[in-house]
Parts: sequence; C-alpha cells; structure tokens
Amino acid sequence: MRRRAFWIAYATIAAFVLLFTTVNALSVRDDQPGLRPWQPWVWEYTSAVVTIVIVPSIAWMLRIAPPGPGRWRRFALVHAPASVVYSLLHSGGYTLLRMAIYAALGDRYGNFNPFYEYRKDFIAYILFGAVFWSAGFVLDLRQRAHAAPSAPSEAAPALFDIRDGARVVRAPVAEIVAVNSAGNYVEFTLADGRKPLMRSTLGAVEAALEPHGFVRTHRSWLVNPARVREIAPEGSGDFRLELEGGAEAPLSRRFPEALRALRG
Repeated sequence: MRRRAFWIAYATIAAFVLLFTTVNALSVRDDQPGLRPWQPWVWEYTSAVVTIVIVPSIAWMLRIAPPGPGRWRRFALVHAPASVVYSLLHSGGYTLLRMAIYAALGDRYGNFNPFYEYRKDFIAYILFGAVFWSAGFVLDLRQRAHAAPSAPSEAAPALFDIRDGARVVRAPVAEIVAVNSAGNYVEFTLADGRKPLMRSTLGAVEAALEPHGFVRTHRSWLVNPARVREIAPEGSGDFRLELEGGAEAPLSRRFPEALRALRG
C-alpha cells in the first residue's frame, strides 16, 4: 500500500475510533449513573488508544495477503489467525492500561477475558481492512484517471505467458511489476494484485524479460523499472524499492548496474 493511501486510511480510522469512543463513553455514563465519573472514559479511551496503535498491522497483513481473484484462500488462511492475534493484542493492551490507571487512582481493575472482545474485534478487523484496501484502490483509480493518455500504438502489447499450474495467465509485460524466486517456482507480482506462480528459474524469466527493460536487483528479485515508485537506502549500501501497488523489493549493493538503470 502506498504511503499516501495508508495515511488517508489511518487518519480516517483514528478519527472514527475517537468519535465512536466519545459517544460510547457518554452513553455509558448516562446509562449507568452509579459509576464513578472517570470510569467510562478510562474504559473507552484505553480501548481506543490500543486500537489506534495496533490498527496499522492490518494494513501490513493486507500487503502479505491482499484480496482478489484467485487469492481468496490465501487471504482467509492469513487473516483468520491474524484477526485472533489482533483481538488478543487489543484486549491485552487495554487491560494493562486500565490496571495501571486504576492502580494510580488507588483502585484495582481485575476484569480480563481475552476472548470476550473477539466478535467485536473480528468485525472491526474486517471494517478497518476494508478502509485500508479501499483507500489504495480509490487512489489508484484517481491516478489512472488523471494520467496523460499514452500515444496510440499500432503494435499489440507484448505478452508473457505465465504457466500457473494447469492454467496459463497471459500477462502484458508492462503489467508485470516484479518477479521473485520462490523455491522451485517464481512468483509474479502483477499490477492488478494477482501473484501467479510458475515452475521455472529466475534466470530463465530474466532472459525473457530483460529485452523489455527488466533489471535484476537481487539474486532473488527482478523488477520492472517503470513500476518502481521509490528507492530508499537501507544501510550498508543496500536499498529498498517501493513498487506500484504497495509491494516492496530489495536492491542489493551487489547489483550496482540495477541502481544506475533505476536512477536513469
């Protein structure tokens, strides 16, 4: 996910959480007049603070397993356990904060049930994930809409056949963002978010894509320079490449020619 889309989504979520928290605290105060005045605010705002701190983890998980055609099984296998961890971090975090605040006020907080909040946290995980994904999707649509139209070409776009199991994905070369080795396979990252696998070596794919401008940035990575959005130093002479769509790839100092090519 691009940084701009992330920060738009994060600010939206944070504002919603704070607003919802304030309304909840006022409702609890009115519905339970026997409570001490500070209790509803402690309960609600400890939950809000922990939520705002840990919600970026959902955006990170979406980068690992984004939704999309052919990706739903991996999406479910990754995000189902991730939602459990998210809920445990949320309930454990606000419980520790409440215990500390209660202790500072000379009281004791002993209500901890790590699974009580899971149903609500699961729904929140889905909603927050939808906000992060939608922000990236909308930003991509807007950028494409405002992009200058390319000059018409008589030649058909170059295609690359990716043999993913029994099927063949005919991907336009320009839509291939990056290729990385994955054991006995290579994984393609496409502009639409798909990541088909093909049984091949990275060297063989490099030989086919090098005439189209692809560069080797790491012993396990091949990238399309037209899809590189940012080159960031990582220390020790290495770099991190931010690719279109939010993916990242390493740029090793052992491939100086790749750095020269990317810098033009």
